[in-house]
Amino acid sequence: MVLFENISAVLFDLDGTLIDSAPDLGFAADQMRVSRGLPSLALDVYRPMAGAGARGMLSVAFGMGPQDPQFDAMREEFFCNYERCMTERTYVFDGVAEMVESLLGARLQWGVVTNKAMRFTDPLTRDMPLFSTAAAVISGDTTPHAKPHPAPLLEAARRMGVDPARCMYVGDDERDIQAGLAAGMATVAADYGYLGDKADTAAWGAHARIKSPLELLQLLARA
Repeated sequence: MVLFENISAVLFDLDGTLIDSAPDLGFAADQMRVSRGLPSLALDVYRPMAGAGARGMLSVAFGMGPQDPQFDAMREEFFCNYERCMTERTYVFDGVAEMVESLLGARLQWGVVTNKAMRFTDPLTRDMPLFSTAAAVISGDTTPHAKPHPAPLLEAARRMGVDPARCMYVGDDERDIQAGLAAGMATVAADYGYLGDKADTAAWGAHARIKSPLELLQLLARA
């Protein structure tokens, strides 16, 4: 674990890595179905695609993709639904609060780099106590590029005053690992996240994989 020896900061993806937002994302999409007279779908149907945001939720709810002429209007309707409910059913994954407390106790900074737009990231992280100690919160539209481009991760490192080579990035999507590697950071795949039906985290090229948030502490302890 030599790679992790000089880590000064740990950055995380948001949805599927730190928080389980699938219940609110699924509810927002399901309300669109119900309002159109369609039967409600179970949360378990929505959950695997929660990491893909509006695109994933509309795909599940309506079999709709970005190429559909109605996609933009439906996406905005989904966004409005989500804004009204986004902290009602969302919760921090088990072990995350303890993990963050341990990072702070070890004098490591931590932060968030998500592709979620500021429109949602800012109020959500403001309302959830966990994020009061985050040294940086970077959204998908904070920089001109979103992940898998490294720009958001490099911006987080800049704001924290930490060399990217001394940062670790943890995420549950292949684009998280791609962004972390491109930024020159140590990378960790969160195997407990929204992996979808065909994800193979072993093929992503991450430096390590974890099955629960607390396993991250074991990685750092062995470094």
